[in-house]
Amino acid sequence: MSINTYGIREIKTELKHLSAVQLNDLCLRMAKYKKENKELLSYLLFEAHDEEAFIASVKAETGMMYSQLTNPSYQQAKGIRKILRVITKHVKFMGSKQAEVELLIQFCKDYLDYADRRSNYKPLRQILIRQLTKIKAAIGKLQEDLQFDYQQEFNDLVMDADKKLNWINKSEFLM
Repeated sequence: MSINTYGIREIKTELKHLSAVQLNDLCLRMAKYKKENKELLSYLLFEAHDEEAFIASVKAETGMMYSQLTNPSYQQAKGIRKILRVITKHVKFMGSKQAEVELLIQFCKDYLDYADRRSNYKPLRQILIRQLTKIKAAIGKLQEDLQFDYQQEFNDLVMDADKKLNWINKSEFLM
């Protein structure tokens, strides 16, 4: 026998009927069972009020993770995927397209600085290409004034990638 899973609407209406003490107990019980729930709750309670500082701390954390990458291409690809999972998790917590664009642009800049440029390992290359495509799509979903600012930064990133990597086609990505 499996547990029925209800939609957000039903859960929302049921939560309205609970007291503050019951809600508190429910949140603590959820935080106990899954690490990601605990991290989300910690973000919402302690760090959501200052998004810029949180973004800066994520950038610092991923920069440190990049600096600790090992040299073989296979190991680098695994490490870079791990960094990408960290970024994706934090973006999911924030729920902001602007934060996503900012963190992914930083991810690509760090990639250009730390990843092995001479490597012919295709999965390592595909990571950068997928993220550039993802950034381009996310910029299109921002407000127009933010779009212009991030388009400039994105185009600079693509030009830098074109100079450093002979296998990237800048015409695919320029906006």
